[in-house]
Amino acid sequence: MKKTYKNYISIFKIICVSLILLALSGIGVAVMATQVDTVKITLPSGYELTVLTNKTNVSEILQENNIILKENERVTPDLNEQITAEKSIVIRDKSIQEIQVAKISESGINTTLEEILDSYAPITEKIVVMQEEIPFETITKDASNSSENTRNKVIRQGQNGVKEVTYKIKYKNEQEIEKTVLSEKVIKEPIDKIVQVQKNVTSRSSTTSRGTTSNGVRIFKVTAYCPCAKCCGKFASGYTSSGTKATPGRTIATSSQFAFGTKLLINGTTYVVEDRGGAIQGDKIDIFFNTHAEAIAWGVKYLPVQVVE
Repeated sequence: MKKTYKNYISIFKIICVSLILLALSGIGVAVMATQVDTVKITLPSGYELTVLTNKTNVSEILQENNIILKENERVTPDLNEQITAEKSIVIRDKSIQEIQVAKISESGINTTLEEILDSYAPITEKIVVMQEEIPFETITKDASNSSENTRNKVIRQGQNGVKEVTYKIKYKNEQEIEKTVLSEKVIKEPIDKIVQVQKNVTSRSSTTSRGTTSNGVRIFKVTAYCPCAKCCGKFASGYTSSGTKATPGRTIATSSQFAFGTKLLINGTTYVVEDRGGAIQGDKIDIFFNTHAEAIAWGVKYLPVQVVE
């Protein structure tokens, strides 16, 4: 009886040992059947993390290593893709543009992604209003009568005008690429500079002080004007200070040294004092013309003037 019991115990031990060996063998086979790979994970900071895993899905590998993507991050390969042969996962910030080189094999031209994006950059338009100067012109008048002894005298200083210009300007990447004039509006007309070439006047014994000759004739600075806004201002009406209508060949403006109605002989023509002017002071006379062109053509002359009794 004791012998039978011992035999039973021995058989039981053999069975247990066999089962344990079989279990260990199964575990080894399972381990061998599951392939474990090394995967490199690159974080946005540039830190590289090497992990061991038997998974191939990117999302599962990140989850296995407690790595959670933020909203501003992207991963390569995509979360739902499998890892590539390089066994590498890269996490980047979406705001960082990665510059890549696009190779066009046929033409052999290399360009960057930045250059490609620049060519497709949006073009914006702006309407811009600017004030710009209108340069004055210089008009030279020759009153020297072909004399060799001459001098230049500035009769009137020039002034630049002002105009308002409306532009349509196109910008690309904040750089101006096109500028088109839409309209122009003159705010202030330029005033031409007038230079007169005149004969040098030398004093003679036959003249007295203040330009009066021995026969009572005086030398005056004789200029010209017309009824335009340039000559008479914005309140020009065509009527003189004495109330008469300005008439070419008759009307002149002088200082108050001559009363209205006084007749003056100038350059062979008898004129009547009918007008005044703020710039007409001293020995200066302004002769009336119909047009501004005629007034400019007259220029400035120094002529003998005699009162007609």
